[in-house]
Amino acid sequence: MNPFHLSAKQIWLEETDSTNRALRRHIGDYDSLSFLAAYGQTAGRGQGDHTWFSTPGKNLTFSYLLRYSEFLGHPLATDDALLITCVTTLGIRDYLLTHGVKADIKWPNDIWVDGKKICGILIENILEDGAIRESIIGVGLNLNETGWPPELPNPVSLSELTGRQYDPAVELVSLSKEICRRCAMLAQPDGSVSLQEEFGKYMFRLSEEARP
Repeated sequence: MNPFHLSAKQIWLEETDSTNRALRRHIGDYDSLSFLAAYGQTAGRGQGDHTWFSTPGKNLTFSYLLRYSEFLGHPLATDDALLITCVTTLGIRDYLLTHGVKADIKWPNDIWVDGKKICGILIENILEDGAIRESIIGVGLNLNETGWPPELPNPVSLSELTGRQYDPAVELVSLSKEICRRCAMLAQPDGSVSLQEEFGKYMFRLSEEARP
């Protein structure tokens, strides 16, 4: 695999418990940068004990696999774990920009637009000999959602921002290309430095007073 021209493979499921769990169960069957998506999740996961709300068929719920030996030639050092967040959040931000939406990254790995959450990310690393052999990165991106549960304090969807409707399968193709482009930077000279600098530019921390 040419690290400077990474490409994604999309696999779609009608329904699963969570895409992270589904990918983990069959991780040996997938190549690096396989994107496993589901139209519906029965147990979608967020950070900690949180669940991820998504009406079936309306949004993007997927997980993708990074197997570092396939494009770096070696595992990823645990000290470089932040780079996984960098490539994912910046790739999603790049994708949203193609739709005219400017987003910020809320530490550590949510995507917000004008004070509202449009995307959440769940990263699970698989270690071997003290390094990260593989990462499973789960993404929930609100595409067409409008019927929000009252307990969600600040959600927003791409459709609410643009007034358009989106086909999840079409949008995953576009989004995966942006993530792959960012992943390729990991193997480029000074790519890791550039990723962290750009991540810092668009990242903010929510103050205690502003927490919901």
